[in-house]
Amino acid sequence: MNAIEIRNLSKNFGAKQAVCGLDMTVPMGAIYGFIGENGSGKSTTEKMICGLIPKSGGSIRLYGKEHTDGAVRAKVGVLIEAPGCFPKLSVFENMMLQAANLSIPNAEAEVVRVLKLVRMEGAAGNKYKNCSLGMKQRVGIAMALLGDPMLLVLDEPLNGLDADGMRIMREVFFDIVKEGKRSIVVSSHLLGELQKVATHYGIIRHGKMIREMTAAELDADCRTYVALQSGEMSRTKLLLGCRYARVEEDEAGYLRVYDATAPEEIVRYLYDNGVCVTEIGTDKIGLEEYYVDLMKEGRT
Repeated sequence: MNAIEIRNLSKNFGAKQAVCGLDMTVPMGAIYGFIGENGSGKSTTEKMICGLIPKSGGSIRLYGKEHTDGAVRAKVGVLIEAPGCFPKLSVFENMMLQAANLSIPNAEAEVVRVLKLVRMEGAAGNKYKNCSLGMKQRVGIAMALLGDPMLLVLDEPLNGLDADGMRIMREVFFDIVKEGKRSIVVSSHLLGELQKVATHYGIIRHGKMIREMTAAELDADCRTYVALQSGEMSRTKLLLGCRYARVEEDEAGYLRVYDATAPEEIVRYLYDNGVCVTEIGTDKIGLEEYYVDLMKEGRT
């Protein structure tokens, strides 16, 4: 059984079609990275999954049931945009209000549990307005976790976090899914950070799913390259361009040769043409470059 199964989903806002014929599968226990440009339909899809807006067509099933089923709706926690908190109240007070709103039994114990899960137990007494952005994001996730939902839908929870905040958020995500029962759908434009946590990906463009894959499939699909520097970079690029189909200069000033057979072959070729390589190594493109390449293909 999958956490989410979406088939031929559509959403119209008047004459504008925001989501059109979208298929999406999120396995149980997955951290599903939901990726797309601004206006691609990510947030609209997430809101339909959570029942915040009605769909125009297609089907959404959560854990094998219709997403409108009351029992399955109770298993969904959501953080879209920002948590609704009172600035002058403490973190704990805001959490207790949300627990009361959800009619959660043993509210105090439940609030303590989820604050500990998101590493906020030591800041429970802080006024919400005095919390850092990363702390506020974790409060929002804690609110989404009240009642122990099976599925979390998080819209841009990584935005604005510093390095330590990113690390903590990664730990929180791993703790949430470690038993293999809970699943997370997380959208983010920070693809480098998303790649550190996601087990599955869905890439959406113009309201359509253009690719779904596992992290292992992404790794296998990402192109390898040889990165090098020499004392004559302009001449080196010209020589390599005559032999290899794709040669590019990256932001760090290295020349990248894609799909080359071996670094030694490149060194030998350049040496035979009077160029000495000063530094060379192999690497593989990450999620961000893979996504950019995919978007370029879609525009051709």
